[in-house]
This record gives sequence, structure tokens and C-alpha cells, in this order.
Amino acid sequence: MGSELLNAMQISASGMRAQGTRIRVITENVANANTTGNTPGADPYRRQTITFKNEMDKQLGVNQVRVDDIDTDRKTPFSLKYIPDHPAADEKGYVKMPNVQPLIEMMDIREAQRSYEANLGMIEQSRSMVQRTIDLLRQ
Repeated sequence: MGSELLNAMQISASGMRAQGTRIRVITENVANANTTGNTPGADPYRRQTITFKNEMDKQLGVNQVRVDDIDTDRKTPFSLKYIPDHPAADEKGYVKMPNVQPLIEMMDIREAQRSYEANLGMIEQSRSMVQRTIDLLRQ
């Protein structure tokens, strides 16, 4: 019973680490939502994306969540905003804006937070079960 609970705690901890990294990536996106280029026609900040993978922990014999890749979103186009006096404005006065949509980032961060909290809840439940088992053995 003990090793299964410890494995569950390890799996949940790996999920928490992965979601913590996801939150960091999303936070960087939000922080750079208005970061433009410095020269006419220069590309602005590109939104970062994160992917996960299951990885077998051979020592524990269980699958754990790991960050697979942090990449830039090259599919979502930049928007153009008319700011003729901006240093990055093209000859028509338009500036390329980052492909970050704050509303989507906020939804993603809420999902990551919920997942993080769910993993934390599993660790707390496992810890509580271990403690109850210890208490029973003491009697």
C-alpha cells in the first residue's frame, strides 16, 4: 500500500511541475502582449506554446508528465495596429502586434491552475492516507 501512495504522490508532483512551467510560459505571453519590434516592419513577440508528454520513470515503474517542448506559435498571424508615430510602423503607419490574445491566455492559466490544484489535492489525500495508516499501526 505504501509504495502505491508514494507513486501517486510522485505522479502528482510531476503534474504540478509541468503545470508550474505552463503557468510560467503563459505569464511570459501575457507580459509580452504589447511587445512590438523596434524597427519598421520588425516582427513583434511571438506567443509561446507548451506541449507535454508521458514519460516512464523506470525507477518507480510509472508514467509521469513531463514538458515535451516550449515553442513559438508560428500559425497564429500577427495583427496590425495603426500607430504612425511608432518606431516599428511600416510606410503606411501600421505596426505588427504580438499574436498573444490575453483572454485566451487567461483561460489557459485558469486551466493550468485548476490542474495544479487537482494534483496538489491528490498529494494531500495520499499524505492523509499515509498518516491514517501510521496512526492505525501505532494503536
